[in-house]
Amino acid sequence: MTDLSQLSGMPIANAPVSFLGWAFYFTIVLLVIGFFLQKALKGYNGRVFTSGPARLAEQLYLFLENMAVGAIGSHGRKYLPMLATFWMVIFVSNVVALFFPASPTTIFGFNFGLALCSIGYVQYEGIKANGLIGHVSHFAGPKLGLALLPITIMIFVIEVFSEIMKNISLSIRIFANMSGGHAAVESMNKLGEPAFLPIGEFLLPLKVLTCLVQALIFTLLTCVYLGLVTSHDHGDEAHAH
Repeated sequence: MTDLSQLSGMPIANAPVSFLGWAFYFTIVLLVIGFFLQKALKGYNGRVFTSGPARLAEQLYLFLENMAVGAIGSHGRKYLPMLATFWMVIFVSNVVALFFPASPTTIFGFNFGLALCSIGYVQYEGIKANGLIGHVSHFAGPKLGLALLPITIMIFVIEVFSEIMKNISLSIRIFANMSGGHAAVESMNKLGEPAFLPIGEFLLPLKVLTCLVQALIFTLLTCVYLGLVTSHDHGDEAHAH
């Protein structure tokens, strides 16, 4: 079984947790969250009421809905299940880092897998909205005519390469921020060792903010990518304005 410290590419404080172990733990956490959110909407004898968890889930839904509609257009609502999944997976994975010396998002392979899912989903929706030929042709930019065919080919190659590099940028962004947070805490704690002061724990508010921001950025970029390949076929006048 591969060690978590080997998968992350960074020395992690003796974390004897395998990648499979993190996946199992993460699945349990999501199931528990889903169970409580479902129960939050039901009272005795099926009577519906609003509780704290239900209001929190509602605010998260409204936040993601506004972000999807703003970045994609009115048809962005249909992508909410996937966007909410990305947000919850990344946020819960990041929160693990607040309580343990490592988290799933300190594993580059985990982040790369999320990026592949995101970009792959964008390509699928682009093909679904424009057809295979239409989706591929948009990489070539505007029609320049046969005289400027070399420029069209160059634009196509650059755009395809840029699309591939999106996987790397999405992965490194989360990996670097979460791994850097662990490294910063460990370094500051070493400074406080002579006085037995856990100085690194003063970074906790910043780490909480990082957990939120990284989930937000990944989801927002997915919205932007979806908007680029789908919006023009839906006549979203308000979005275009």
